Amino acid sequence: MGELRLTLVQRHECELCEQMRQDLERLARRRALPPLELIDVDSDPTLLRRHGLEVPVLLLSGTVVCRHRLDEGELERLLRER
Repeated sequence: MGELRLTLVQRHECELCEQMRQDLERLARRRALPPLELIDVDSDPTLLRRHGLEVPVLLLSGTVVCRHRLDEGELERLLRER
């Protein structure tokens, strides 16, 4: 199965992106989360094509968890399934 990882696909100077990052940090204080990697959507043409207008996007080991706002329930559900 491999090690779980969270990836936040974001954009600089994006209020929704900053909010999701803060929400993830808050959640991480209440429960153990996989390591979080931040990726700038504008740094990769493939990511830009796939997620350019939809940032922020939270991925769990490559699977989309949510877009725009943190969906704690969905993240919890996916973590339980793994």
